[in-house]
Amino acid sequence: MAIQINIEKNFKGFALKSVFESNTSATGILGASGSGKSMTLRCIAGIETPDRGKIVINGRTVFDSEKKINLKPQERRIGYLFQNYALFPTMTVKDNILCGYRGEKGQREEKARDFMKRYQLEVLENRYPSQLSGGQQQRVALARMMIGEPEAILLDEPFSALDGYLKDVLQKDMQEFLKQYQGDMLMVTHSRDEAFRFCNELMLLKDGKTLIFGDTRKLFEQPQLLEAARLTGCKNSSRIERMGEYQVFALDWGISLRTEQKVELDMTHIAIRGHWIRPSEKAGENCLVFEDVPMGILAGKNAGMKVCAVEDSYSKEQMEQKKKLADYYIKDYDEVLNQTFEVLK
Repeated sequence: MAIQINIEKNFKGFALKSVFESNTSATGILGASGSGKSMTLRCIAGIETPDRGKIVINGRTVFDSEKKINLKPQERRIGYLFQNYALFPTMTVKDNILCGYRGEKGQREEKARDFMKRYQLEVLENRYPSQLSGGQQQRVALARMMIGEPEAILLDEPFSALDGYLKDVLQKDMQEFLKQYQGDMLMVTHSRDEAFRFCNELMLLKDGKTLIFGDTRKLFEQPQLLEAARLTGCKNSSRIERMGEYQVFALDWGISLRTEQKVELDMTHIAIRGHWIRPSEKAGENCLVFEDVPMGILAGKNAGMKVCAVEDSYSKEQMEQKKKLADYYIKDYDEVLNQTFEVLK
């Protein structure tokens, strides 16, 4: 199973250039609103036509601008789950499902019964979308998509309109559905959690351009690019100055850090995700406290922490006492950034 995309489409004030090749059954496109995610899906489905490029699904070319290939949507064998499910409001559950049927007319009723049973919709067949819950609407949309026996399915922000408990329930339902589906799945989302949960490979899209594509977990652990780190939810980053093969100085944090990974010459930033920070095993370990009065310094030391005494006008006459108790001494916080603080014995 494979999806190969290399397309361009120009609009007034916006240009889409989407490039990736997936070899796994679950691929995601992650990006902010307006980055071109849904437009990429619409081009793959045949709803929109790229200006140039090529789209190959499981070895079958469905679009090639050079060879003048542009299969109609119904010929592409691709299922599309729209963002708001796009059920026809004046059609019953059964009729909505049959909209996706592409087989022989004589088997329509049998197929409809089969898919209503498969998605637990039998007792709802004569109801209209407005009479269904969010979960029931999703099942109708899935049944309509799958009755056409697609080789690949496209999921366009399937949980964006939901919140809280319902979203969690439907995500679990979707996971069960995808376990049974044998084809390729391509999901568009702006949610990092959904991308991590559902997708084995991930393309990061920004302003219509592919930033990077690769294994989802590797991209979250080592995004390679600062913009990729931000898109995957890493908010803590700093410019760095290389101090050695395994050491950097974080310019924005004012601290020196040792690394397990070799620091390459072209590296410009370091980033730390919140869940990477582990609590120390001992009280006060790897902890520095800033205090401006002797009692505060003493409290920090008694708690087993390193203490930096800060000079201020209120306790200036207690400077010697503060130096006797503390580990470090500064006159202002710039000394921390410049590493000109006084180390006390």
